[in-house]
Amino acid sequence: MSRNRSITLLSVGHACVDIYQGAVASLVPFFIAERAYSYAAVSGIVLAASLLSSVAQPVFGLLTDRWAMPWILPVSTVLGGVGIALSGLSGSYPLTLVFVAVSGVGVAAYHPESARVARLVSAGSHSAMGWFSVGGNIGFAAAPLMVTAVVSSGGLRLTPLLVLPALAGSVLCLPVLHTLGKTGHGGAGGATVTGADDRASFVKLSLAVVFRSIVFVGLSTFISLYAQQRTGGGTAAGTAALFVLYAGGAVGSVLGGSLADRWDRVTVARWSYLLTIVAVAGTVFVPGPAFYVFVALTSAGLYIPFSLHVTLGQDYLPSRVGTASGVTLGLTVSIGGLVSPLIGSIADATSLRTALAPLILMPVLSWLLFRALPEPSTPKPSAAARRTGGDTDSVLEAAPPGR
Repeated sequence: MSRNRSITLLSVGHACVDIYQGAVASLVPFFIAERAYSYAAVSGIVLAASLLSSVAQPVFGLLTDRWAMPWILPVSTVLGGVGIALSGLSGSYPLTLVFVAVSGVGVAAYHPESARVARLVSAGSHSAMGWFSVGGNIGFAAAPLMVTAVVSSGGLRLTPLLVLPALAGSVLCLPVLHTLGKTGHGGAGGATVTGADDRASFVKLSLAVVFRSIVFVGLSTFISLYAQQRTGGGTAAGTAALFVLYAGGAVGSVLGGSLADRWDRVTVARWSYLLTIVAVAGTVFVPGPAFYVFVALTSAGLYIPFSLHVTLGQDYLPSRVGTASGVTLGLTVSIGGLVSPLIGSIADATSLRTALAPLILMPVLSWLLFRALPEPSTPKPSAAARRTGGDTDSVLEAAPPGR
């Protein structure tokens, strides 16, 4: 199977999984309307999706470093969908938290192994990894449209229909896993490269991703409600804002990979965070139709470095690729959900604008951290990996990197 076809299938599968990350925020207005939840209560639902995921993703990353687990891609995809599908069936708040948490575990299990497989299939191409990441952005963007189409027509009792993308995604990844199994590439764990770990740089990178995550999750949780206030529109205005926030990420991910093939990743990330500072400020303070322009710029600014975070983490920790992926794709991203209840509590006590204003500081902190980061060299496969078939030589021969 060619690299392009493999990356395409993995990207679509990634979209099917990340629909369920976007679905949590997309369900927030419906939980408020149908169950009269407060801002703090719906923030707790976002927290439930993030909390177990925060712990689970590094654990799955550690397991991926020791053993390859390609089978976990279809299993985790289904688990992510089942949790969201069940979340609307019970009026019980604790049960809703449990079902959303189950979905979060499924999403957590998916990302470290999928990042390992995608990096292997991409043969080191930043552009290819960008296309893999864009699948997640498409999933996020599709979530508000899908949730609104399903739930607005029949209420939360129709959430079981939301399991359909998970079933499709679990099937789409199977041809790639079959090909990797036949060539011997699916059986080696993440520790297939040589090179010294740069733990200090990895910690700085992780902190930068945490601050980025706080902005993204905070806006994802409340942008639908905030858009209605800033534009004077109804539910459709809120859905449009959430769609723009997620869809702009698709453009940002592709652009980030292309820019990194021309310049180095650290430089691209620095400039993207400078853009994000201005964009978030506009999102918080500019009213009217221009609000959507700043939401789009915020999305692009946050997602230009997204796939670069993953490959930078893998290159800073070449001996622990799975752990690096679990942290950059999982733990640091999920931590943003831990801050959502605080934002919700401030919004209940004051206003949404007051609660969202501190988010402007987050990309400033990410930019400062990236100023202290070096551009790492890409590690090479080890001799042991070549003997066991765990390197990417045959993939490189079949499809040279498109740099």
